[in-house]
Amino acid sequence: MSNIVIVGTQWGDEGKGKIVDLLAEFADIIIRFQGGNNAGHTLVVDGKQFISHLIPSGILQGKVCLIGNGLVVDPAVLIEEMDLLTDMGIKVGPDNLRISETANLIMPYHKQIDLAREEMKGDKKIGTTGRGIGPCYEDKVARMGIRFVELLDPDTFKEKVFAVMEEKNFYLEKFLSSAPIDPQSIIDIYSEYAKKLSPYISNVSVELDRAIKQEKHILFEGAQGTHLDIDHGTYPYVTSSNTVAGNASCGSGIGPGKLDKIIGIVKAYTTRVGSGPFTTELFDETGEKIQKKGAEFGATTGRKRRCGWLDMVMLKNSVRLNSLTSLVLTKLDVLSGLETIEICTAYECNGKIIKDFPADQKVLSSCTPVCETFSGWSREIDDIRTLEDLPENAKKYLKRIEELSGVPVGIVSVGPGREQTIIVNNPFFIDKNC
Repeated sequence: MSNIVIVGTQWGDEGKGKIVDLLAEFADIIIRFQGGNNAGHTLVVDGKQFISHLIPSGILQGKVCLIGNGLVVDPAVLIEEMDLLTDMGIKVGPDNLRISETANLIMPYHKQIDLAREEMKGDKKIGTTGRGIGPCYEDKVARMGIRFVELLDPDTFKEKVFAVMEEKNFYLEKFLSSAPIDPQSIIDIYSEYAKKLSPYISNVSVELDRAIKQEKHILFEGAQGTHLDIDHGTYPYVTSSNTVAGNASCGSGIGPGKLDKIIGIVKAYTTRVGSGPFTTELFDETGEKIQKKGAEFGATTGRKRRCGWLDMVMLKNSVRLNSLTSLVLTKLDVLSGLETIEICTAYECNGKIIKDFPADQKVLSSCTPVCETFSGWSREIDDIRTLEDLPENAKKYLKRIEELSGVPVGIVSVGPGREQTIIVNNPFFIDKNC
């Protein structure tokens, strides 16, 4: 039995979707434990691209996929994703997809508040996707949230909607200068969602406990990245949930003692979508080259990603926060063709060397990177399947990442396809040919 957690180590977009899809072959159950449809995992299977927002990518391999209590879920998006998968010939039913009864529902007023707030902020926008994620988490903490279990009871659902809408409409009209929402229209729409989704709603916590006792292999899938964590990220330029590995337990309903391995996904360089400080960001031709070759556009928003060198101050912060047991390095192929490659090993701020990731955003914004320079490699590597066959300079780059992070690299991705992967150590310790 192995229970493995996968988390992003940077600002998201590290390639978690591909790795979850890859390792799902060896898992019995895949569970998503936080976030919402503000995250997107881009997968390429048999040359076809699929972007998953809510449903774990293991659904493509016919595995049991669970949506944990730590998520906030837009039922319209979930149903759309289910229908899209069905149209693609992928089986999606209550026998292989379940939603935690205690996951919170994203409501129309959450999205309207999200967009209206960003509009009011003007140049001080945080960069939210406008999908209602933050306002929904706010209501969850304020004990005003509506959960899937309430969706199953029409009377309770109606009562909750009318109770909350008095405050929401006041806020929308009087403070945000936005149009009010008719509560009955929400009830009518969501009653249709209930008919579609009720067979999928389940006690996910109990189901996971049963699976662990049966020694099933479970993969816990996080969204976004460590430095978008609400507590540990570059606040306030963060998401609205805990993205670190510790939330795999809380967001799925099992005890932390049941987690065996924590895998950190790290891109061979660094990217960021939206606002916020980015110490290693490149504003030159090299940054543009990486952006274009890596096709660095947000899977959910389509926004162009900012690109920069690999930041070991960030990565070591992630190692500590997540108790990482191994790394997966993605998009190493994107660096092919560069004459030199740099790794940031520390920051400099006002003449002082900083080796620990600062919480003060003013300090972080004032930092400049202290880098080590490596010779690049000219050969394209997307067809390589063993470490030994990588160019010597690529191997030196990988070795230095291991040395600086103190964590071994277990998997290297050299292209978007599932087969474009070098597996050094399979975390499930299962022979693929068995």
